[in-house]
Amino acid sequence: MRVATRIECPEDAPATRRVHMAAFPGPDEADLVDALRRDPAWLPGLSVVAVDATGLVVGHALLTRLRVGDGQALALAPVAVAPEWQRRGVGELVVRAALAAAEDAGEKLVVVLGDPEYYGRFGFTPAGGHEVVGPFEVPEPYFQALPLASYDGGPRGLCRYPEPFVSV
Repeated sequence: MRVATRIECPEDAPATRRVHMAAFPGPDEADLVDALRRDPAWLPGLSVVAVDATGLVVGHALLTRLRVGDGQALALAPVAVAPEWQRRGVGELVVRAALAAAEDAGEKLVVVLGDPEYYGRFGFTPAGGHEVVGPFEVPEPYFQALPLASYDGGPRGLCRYPEPFVSV
């Protein structure tokens, strides 16, 4: 497998959309990414793509700004891998690259709503253990948080996702 990761460039947007459309049964995730690009929550340096040896975008992981209590954190979502590249480590590669970019940017905390077994491999644990509460009614293990190196015990409180997460 010859796949590399890099920060998404503006000209990657159509290819990134193609990956989300192929990876999910409908357009919701692709539409969410497009809406987040137009939202103040968008952080260009935290949108990471995986590309194959020809430069084709085959995976994407996105971190955007969200509020936690009176502070700021990041939301990891969505993550997508083109079907022909799934189960080959591309998802893990692109998520690790996005988390490393967040770490390099001095971010403190990342939250994710997803499979605890999958996201646990990155160090995510139930968000309640960090006094972070999700805005969604889900079983506790599915709303998770990952403190980064700059984490100082905060932020804490209720997460408020950017508007596109609610409206798309």
